[in-house]
Amino acid sequence: MREIVLDTETTGFEPGEGDRIVEIGAVELFNHMPTGKTYHQYINPERSMPQEAFQVHGLGDEFLSDKPKFAQIGLDFLNFIGTDSVLVIHNAKFDMKFLNAELGWAGLPLIPDDRALDTLAMARRRFPGSPATLDALCRRFSIDNSSRTLHGALLDSEILAEVYLELIGGRQPGFGLQPVETGQKRQAGANQDWRPKPRPEPLPPRLTAEEAEAHAAFVAQLGEAAIWNRYD
Repeated sequence: MREIVLDTETTGFEPGEGDRIVEIGAVELFNHMPTGKTYHQYINPERSMPQEAFQVHGLGDEFLSDKPKFAQIGLDFLNFIGTDSVLVIHNAKFDMKFLNAELGWAGLPLIPDDRALDTLAMARRRFPGSPATLDALCRRFSIDNSSRTLHGALLDSEILAEVYLELIGGRQPGFGLQPVETGQKRQAGANQDWRPKPRPEPLPPRLTAEEAEAHAAFVAQLGEAAIWNRYD
């Protein structure tokens, strides 16, 4: 199962009032494991950055002025998320509202709302009455978010991926996750006898003489066609 953990940064709260996306970050998971594939893009919002938004993510007008517009990167973004992957988003309603507004303005296909899995709603169901911000969940699950001095879409996606894995049951490092040895590595260690050795002395049978006699009598009652007669 392919999942995309994603986050956006914007100029404000309402695309209907002229706010735009200025950054998208996304991390790919396959069967709940990071694949190492990511998507990250800064975007020119074609408008000035309000001071309130700048204080959140630190993306200013000068930095964004030479970045591509959403219409130029929208198709690449859609290609990355694919058509059937689950989109794991914290407060999904907010990000989906902006993504579909931008896609609509660019004349690109919209993303169905039912593709989004909202980790904010998951956290509130699991911990009712407790803070459910990304920072609060990092503290709850002992996830290091010390580098999160400002909001950043890719960093927040990477942190959210860890939070999400905790929300669905917890990470299990080392459980079947050892990298497969390459032929080169195996050849380098070919002189080492890695196979298990036989026991110096076989284990004694645990079947008692009385149990063996009872079994033999039972098989005799079944006749010559009994399956046990095919084995010594």
